Amino acid sequence: MRIGFVSTYPPIECGIATYTEQLNNTLRSARNETFVISQFGAEGDHVFPLYHPHASSFAADLYSTSVRMTPDVMHVQHEYGLYGPQKGVEVIQLILLYRLAGIPVVTTLHTVHEELNEKEHRLLKHIVDESSAIIVHEAFQKETLVRHFGKDHAIHVIEHGIRDLVPITDAKSKLGLEGKKVILLSGYFRPSKGFHKVVDRFSEIAERDANAVLVVAGKDRGIEYDAYRRELFTKLNASPYADRIRILRGQFPQYTFDTIMSAADVVVLPYEQGGQSGILSQCFALQRPVVLSSLPAFRALLERVEAGLLCESEAEYPDRILQLLDDEALRRRCQTNIQHYVSEHAAWRHIAARHIDVYHSVITVPYGKAEYVYFPEPEGYGESSGGDRPVAYRPVPTA
Repeated sequence: MRIGFVSTYPPIECGIATYTEQLNNTLRSARNETFVISQFGAEGDHVFPLYHPHASSFAADLYSTSVRMTPDVMHVQHEYGLYGPQKGVEVIQLILLYRLAGIPVVTTLHTVHEELNEKEHRLLKHIVDESSAIIVHEAFQKETLVRHFGKDHAIHVIEHGIRDLVPITDAKSKLGLEGKKVILLSGYFRPSKGFHKVVDRFSEIAERDANAVLVVAGKDRGIEYDAYRRELFTKLNASPYADRIRILRGQFPQYTFDTIMSAADVVVLPYEQGGQSGILSQCFALQRPVVLSSLPAFRALLERVEAGLLCESEAEYPDRILQLLDDEALRRRCQTNIQHYVSEHAAWRHIAARHIDVYHSVITVPYGKAEYVYFPEPEGYGESSGGDRPVAYRPVPTA
């Protein structure tokens, strides 16, 4: 089938962009045609950077281009703020335009809180009502939507896809951390990530384990949360154990990021809000045990996969981190559980297959039985060679 995505896309730095890239590539490998309508700055094969999220003609611009691509289905990747002001209200008009044209729309809601505030309720009501199908990542998110809006049959739970990888074995050596017990904080420096909870208590961890080191690997995102970043780095630099703290900054291409992640014995996600986490999926891709805050999405995931430990309060972080650092058998058990979960349930090949089922559930073929067929063009196909080369055009001479 031909699937159109509306989403951010690499090299734009955004968890939704990475998610869509992985899903897009996997669907293509399963012989589906795809294209992506994205923000200015996106790049790639059949990727069309068309809009600035605050453009007044956002919906019309996206619709007019994507409808000419004759998609069987449009798939909108939704996160608050990606599609204009007022938490991205512009996306509702876009969905309506597609539906009025007879194009089914699947919308993935990457963030659904257990309790919806007034703005979220208003926006989600329209998105749920007008989409042909909704995808969420956790059962509690579906329960929230059904409680508020009904449409149980149209809301599907598909967990976040995960790359199926082998950890980089010499990662600690590459980073000069041989023999150390590595605690990793990774992601954008912003208050909602809660990094300060671990930084504030690292001295307690360091005093109790002489081999424990803290690696903080992240990146500034423009001028967002500048005061928080300054405060966080002041704490890191002023720590009495600053010699056991490594701060890594950079764009982190995938192999570099995977090396940093593979060097960790424990990855800590002390998040204060949010749903799914791209960093958590990266942890699972490289089989890293985790210490998580008690967000509903994290709690639900650890109930499915015994991959680490949960913290109910800030005071619990030192004990939970040290428990994983000190218990090699526990860490190995977590790694085995993660590996099984990914290979059997959450690898992108499984996630893409479940998406295809959702697409088929909303596509109607009006002319009876028909199969969609598509074969990706081999590299170099159609290039002339040897004696088959066409003769160059020459104008007919005149008298």
